[in-house]
Amino acid sequence: MTTYTTIESPLGELLLVGRGGKLASLSMPGQRTAPAVRADWRRDDAAFAEATTQLAAYFAGRLTRFELPFAAAGTEFQRRVWQAVDAVPYGTTTTYGALAARLGLARSDTPAVGAALAANPLLIVRPCHRVIGADGSMRGYAGGVERKVRLLTHEGALRPTLV
Repeated sequence: MTTYTTIESPLGELLLVGRGGKLASLSMPGQRTAPAVRADWRRDDAAFAEATTQLAAYFAGRLTRFELPFAAAGTEFQRRVWQAVDAVPYGTTTTYGALAARLGLARSDTPAVGAALAANPLLIVRPCHRVIGADGSMRGYAGGVERKVRLLTHEGALRPTLV
């Protein structure tokens, strides 16, 4: 059975979707590829109590690494990329090319790494927002570049900008 809940966050309302007691998706409003709640899904706030607690601690600056069971499926290649991005420490960034190199891939495979990150169904908790362009540019975040900047600023990887 698919369950879901929604929680408020500094990035807007987050939709958490689970299967078998594991987190399968975490999405944001306006996100491309975000799932929509279906009639056969059951709202179950209690099933997401630990995820909600960890997300609140993350946004409060008290948590730097999520410890949640994931049910998200992907291809073998996507899972390899996701495992590599899970190893990028809080408060740091890496590039798409560096991630490809860490996986032993050719530079020409860098776009495939970007595509695997774009398919990540677990925004925030699987930190694809920590991957940036080789020139330091912000690109390729399903939740939107402005949210990527906000997450990296929150983590201390970027300096806040004055306007």
